[in-house]
This record gives sequence, structure tokens and C-alpha cells, in this order.
Amino acid sequence: QVQLVESGGGLVQPGGSLRLSCAASGLRLDNYAIGWFRQAPGKEREGVSCISRDDSIRYSTDDVQGRFTISRDNPGNTVYLQMNSLKPEDTAVYYCATSPRIFRGTWRLTNEYNYWGQGTQVTISS
Repeated sequence: QVQLVESGGGLVQPGGSLRLSCAASGLRLDNYAIGWFRQAPGKEREGVSCISRDDSIRYSTDDVQGRFTISRDNPGNTVYLQMNSLKPEDTAVYYCATSPRIFRGTWRLTNEYNYWGQGTQVTISS
């Protein structure tokens, strides 16, 4: 059974940091590109960052560029999202998802991804 499990979310003050993890069972993450998405209340799920299978390509949205860093540990079957300088508008449920491949023009589309985790809540508030 394929399962993706996100962890590392929580409540932090503006300017703080969190490191999210996406651990997989039932599949090898190094066979997939991985995307991180988030969904705030009342909003659509949006792509935040993604990483190719071999870590040669990474994409991020403009609003997290320079603050969020995606990385992967293929032997450990885990992908990470390091989030620094967090803002209240980063508050959302964060999801990881797998994709056979990523392209610059389509990596943010949710239908490009096949397996999804259940999400982890990130709340930025003073």
C-alpha cells in the first residue's frame, strides 16, 4: 500500500522556521519527482515547490523563492521542505505528492501528481 506521510508542521511566530518532511512507504521516492503544495482555508490548493527525481531540477513559486528550500534524501526515502522567514500568509495545510516527471510549465498543476499525503498544518501567528 502506497502511503505518503507529511510531518513537521506546527504553530510558529512570523519570521520563524519549520522543516516539513514527506516520508513514503510502499514506493520508492527516487522513482518520482516530488511536489509540495499548500491549501489555505477557502482557497485552492497551490504548488509551492518541486524537485526532480535526481535533484537536478527544482522549481518554486515567486512568493517562497529565497525562503523555502526543497531537498530530498533518496536513500532515506524522504523529501523535505525547509521554510524560513515564515509569514502569516504561509498559513495552510501542506501536502506532498509524487509525479512521474515535472516540467516548468505544468509542475504546479495538481493533476500532474498521482499519490498524495494527508497534509500537515502550518500556522504562522504571533
